[in-house]
Amino acid sequence: MKVAVIGAGIVGVTTAYELAADGHRVSVFERRGSVAAETSFANAGVIAPGYVTPWAAPGMPAKVLGHLLSRHAPVRVRAGFPPGTVAWLWQWWRACRLRTYQANRLRMQRLACYSRDRLHEVTRHLQLEYERADGYLVLLRSARDQALVEPGLASLTELGTRFRLIDAAQCRVIEPGLSTETALHGGIHLPDDEVGNCREFAHLLRHEAQRLGARFRFHTTVDKIIPGRQPQLVHRHTPPDDPAINGMLPTAPPREAQDTQPMALAPITEGFDAIVVCAALGALGLLRPHGLKLPMQAVHGYSLTAPLRLRDSHDNIGPRSALMDERYKVAISRLGARVRVAGSAEIGGSLEHHHSSAIETLHKVLHDWFPGAARTEQAQVWKGARPMLPDGPPILGASGIDGVWLNLGHGSSGWALACGSARLLADGLAGRPAAIDTDGLGIERLRT
Repeated sequence: MKVAVIGAGIVGVTTAYELAADGHRVSVFERRGSVAAETSFANAGVIAPGYVTPWAAPGMPAKVLGHLLSRHAPVRVRAGFPPGTVAWLWQWWRACRLRTYQANRLRMQRLACYSRDRLHEVTRHLQLEYERADGYLVLLRSARDQALVEPGLASLTELGTRFRLIDAAQCRVIEPGLSTETALHGGIHLPDDEVGNCREFAHLLRHEAQRLGARFRFHTTVDKIIPGRQPQLVHRHTPPDDPAINGMLPTAPPREAQDTQPMALAPITEGFDAIVVCAALGALGLLRPHGLKLPMQAVHGYSLTAPLRLRDSHDNIGPRSALMDERYKVAISRLGARVRVAGSAEIGGSLEHHHSSAIETLHKVLHDWFPGAARTEQAQVWKGARPMLPDGPPILGASGIDGVWLNLGHGSSGWALACGSARLLADGLAGRPAAIDTDGLGIERLRT
């Protein structure tokens, strides 16, 4: 089949690879000049299926309200809501009911476990190296922090996730660089979880997809989908200096060389056998004219990435793998010779405006646990728009629009869910049975 994939974030790239591996003729349309240039650009990099859960959870609305006046709040509400935010918040509040949360949590964690397995299969088969490290440590600053997380440990047991509840001394054995000046009650160690450079993986997998025949068309904006048994796309080549595009670039553009294409600004209509939409928030405008109004909202997150200070030519300080400060919901990840600190959930505001309080929280958490470990004066600060559905799980499979398929709405878990989502999408397109139970991952969930 001739298949179009719209979007070349981590979800779009993994989808293109799986489709190309199945023998399809794949064309990927991406408005940026490279893969993983938006939400996938500088995420935390953590793969921890047991911690992939819906943001819509019992008690969450009260927590959000309680954080409104906190200086270092993990959740922030900003003025200037885009259209549809109030309706999204209402749907999110309704999804916080216990029964709905439990169903969606199982859906997400089932997909996350399958996705991790698929990531490992692809990594072994292709012999990919992307700054990965094993292990995930959740830091608990106080006994109260531990009491708050204990109810969630039952879900780890149900999922079959290996973990240990450990004391402060054991935490420091696993992560010797942890500061002794910051109060630490204990932690949760998950030895089978991991961290890896999502963007680096996306670039490596892009080259593998190209080796299989996939074509990536960068600086190309899709303006319209024309449904049908042989659906069409209307697309146009967009110059890199187009302000409508560059207004959402990350703080620093990708360093990789960009594909060169002829300057063709006139719209082009092209036909396919199937179209797969992986365009995150960009999908809303493409699907709305066909009666599909997805309740997807941008929830912004921040990260800073800084080089670690070298002790000598063979050693350095900082984290060995990935950690999570449970109180502030901030992750600290080791990526080669750099450290990345990521967190915050910001509702409202704009992608272009970086709020100093969110960045201060990242600096605080890094300093609390690894003071002086990184050259923060050289830190790259980034802000991304996570495409969140109100109830948590993504939407995978047929859209109900002739010839159009969806792989959307992964929120803050795109890296953790991408490989599994892509394989399920490819199997669905080929008419093969899914490898896992996909109940609740289709468009019908939103329609009910």
